[in-house]
Parts: sequence; C-alpha cells; structure tokens
Amino acid sequence: MSVTIFTMTHKKFKNPEDPVYMPLHVGRARGTDYGYAGDDTGDNISEKNCYYGELTGVYWVWKNIRTSDYVGICHYRRYFCTEEGRIFNEKDYLSILKDYDIITSKKLKLNFSYFDGYASDYNIFDLVTTGEVIRQMYPEYYDVFEHLVHGNGTYFGNMMVTSKALYDEYASWLFSIFAEVEKRIDPSGYDDYHKRVYGFISEFLLYVWVKVKGLKVCECKVGMTTEKYETGQMKERLSEFFQMGDLAGAKEYFLGVLEKRPDVLMEASDITGELKLSMQVIAVCELERQTYGDSVLDRMLRECEDSLMHHNMQEDTRSIARRSTGEESGDAGCGRNRKYTGQTVEKDGLFEELMDYFNRLNEVVNACKIGQPGEKELAFLQKTPITDIAIEASARLFIAEDEEVEKVVGNVKRYERAESHFSEKETPAI
Repeated sequence: MSVTIFTMTHKKFKNPEDPVYMPLHVGRARGTDYGYAGDDTGDNISEKNCYYGELTGVYWVWKNIRTSDYVGICHYRRYFCTEEGRIFNEKDYLSILKDYDIITSKKLKLNFSYFDGYASDYNIFDLVTTGEVIRQMYPEYYDVFEHLVHGNGTYFGNMMVTSKALYDEYASWLFSIFAEVEKRIDPSGYDDYHKRVYGFISEFLLYVWVKVKGLKVCECKVGMTTEKYETGQMKERLSEFFQMGDLAGAKEYFLGVLEKRPDVLMEASDITGELKLSMQVIAVCELERQTYGDSVLDRMLRECEDSLMHHNMQEDTRSIARRSTGEESGDAGCGRNRKYTGQTVEKDGLFEELMDYFNRLNEVVNACKIGQPGEKELAFLQKTPITDIAIEASARLFIAEDEEVEKVVGNVKRYERAESHFSEKETPAI
C-alpha cells in the first residue's frame, strides 16, 4: 500500500527528507516558480488561490493523483507527529490507517461556538450561505451542520490523511458546495487575509463530513517546524515597544494587527504562546501604572539601566572600542540572555524576561487552582514581587467565575511571603 503526503506551500522551504512527503506549490499560477510540483497543471483551480488557500492543492490532488492508495495534506511548517514531536513516516501512517478511516488534526475546543467565533472575525453571511447551500444540496448533512456550528469544536488546517477513495468522496462533496456558494457571495472586496473564505470554512466542513459519515477518526498532534513569519515580526515589534516602555504604542499596534489577522492568537500561529503573554503584559502593566504609578515592566527597565550603568563604569578602553563596533561585550547580569551592544539592550533580552515572568506567574496561579504549588512555584512566589493586579489577571485566564477567582487569588497570597506581597493600598516595591 502506498502513501503520499502532499506538503502544501507557497514559498521555498526545507521539505522532510522522508520520500513520503511531496511538496506541492499552491497558487503557482500567480506566484514564483520554486521548482516544486504545482497546482496549476492538469485540472486545476490555481487561479482561485487567493480565495481558497491550500484548497487549490486539495483540488489538484483530487483531480490529478491516481497512483497512491492513501493521500494526505499537511503544510510546509505543520506536520502530523507523535506526542513527542517526531514527524510521522510512511510506516506510522500505514499502521494508523489499519485501524482508522482517517487521520485529522486534534479537534480544537473553542471558548465560544464556532458560529460566534466566525461572526466576530469574518463575514457571517458567508458561513450562513454555506449552511443554506448544504441544506439545499445535501439535506442529510444539514442537521449535523447546524448542531456543530453552534458547538465549540472544529478541525484546523485542512489537514488529513485517508484512502484516495474517501479523499475523492470528500473533495467532490466539498467543492460542489463551494461551487454553489461562489454564486452567492462576493469576497473580492475583502483584504488578502479575509479573502480566503473557502479555506477557513472548509476546516469546519471536514468536521461536519466526518461526523455525518460516521468515520473512525484518529486525531493526531500537529507539530510546527517553524514559527510564522508574521508572528516573528509581531514579537520583534512588541519587543521594541516594551524596550521603550511604550505600552500605549504596543497596545495600538497589537490591536491593529489583530483586526487584520485574527488568526495570530490561534495555537497554530502563536505556537510559543508569547503573543498571548504579550497581551497579558500590556493589560497588567497598564493597570499597574494606573494604580501604583509603576509596573513590572518599569522595574525591569530600571534594572537594565542600572546594569548598563554599572557595566559602562567597569569597562576599560578596549571594551568600549569593542562595543562601538557592535561586537558582543558580555552579559552584565540583567536577564539570563541579556547582552549589551553600544548603548542599547538587545531587543530579545527584555522581551524574554517579560515572557518568563508572566509564564511562571501563570504556572503558579494554575498550580494554586488545581492544588498546592510545588517547590519551584513557591520559590518564584517568595522571591519575586507580584502585584494583586497581576495575580488576579492571571487567575482570570483560567477561571470565569468571580467567586472562584477570589478563592484562587487568596490561595496564591497565602503562599507568598508577607514582605513580598502588597495590597492595592500599599506602595508597591516593583
């Protein structure tokens, strides 16, 4: 039995060495030729890539591949993998497919219904229209569609591996629906991100199709080989705002990007969770400044300035000359990865320190929520100044009810040293 996993890409990338993976350039009809097989040959819809995203590749595999018993879809930076993070090989796929009909991503559990989430980020008319087309063309699917669209689950990435026969059946169903939807909606006026309406909705429709078919599904972990370029750009820009102590600028920038790219906070984009942590930094530090006139960000910036001053006083003439050429001059002790070049702190030093602080705070609060914190959490609590505002904000990440938030905040405070804790009425030592 043969397996071919098509790695959808729109850019040059390092494909896994395993021959089971075949790069497929989606949207090649309007893009640069990178030397990969493209979705613009044979029967294709490559020209519609701006609306369909990776689905132009899904379509191409449906119409043009006849030599594989099993086919699958992954992405140039997303692959099915073991829980330990090893990318699946052909043996893994064949072993799983002996017992299952299809491999999909693990179902996302949303904090809201799929319908409400779509309505908040996209044009809900497009999803409603899709439902209406399903009701008319495939009435046996409509009740399940309606039930699931108001539930809180969905697959993501249009990733799957299954027999070519099932794949073709799904593709025939999916593209017949979208052929009709195309006649009823007009996404041509959307921005480049929101134009990919069919690619977004299809992630959910795979979930609907699998449920109606009653397939035996193996939901697998999806590993990320690289961070999204846009995510890295956001973190670099936020780092610059934090280094300047400009919370208002960071907030305005973040909200502006979020309006254009609501997907940046999804796990598939924010794989380290650092964008969510950055939101927490902005919200907490703004409230701390309003309440105390100071914040954890301001404290870290002062520590950096003090360390830099001390460092400059200790430098000899040779070290100063080395700094002036931009060469690394060693760690002055401000942050575990902090280095100094000229008169500025490297951008990632402060950012990493903020991420570490809030990540450890969240671990502490979550530990207090589920039970007694361990030695690591206690050490952080007892050695690190933390405001009531920061504790409560962290608690609200895990808890919705006010009463439960108060309980967990109280638990955190009990584990703190008295001298490291202060109430909102006291002068903070941050």
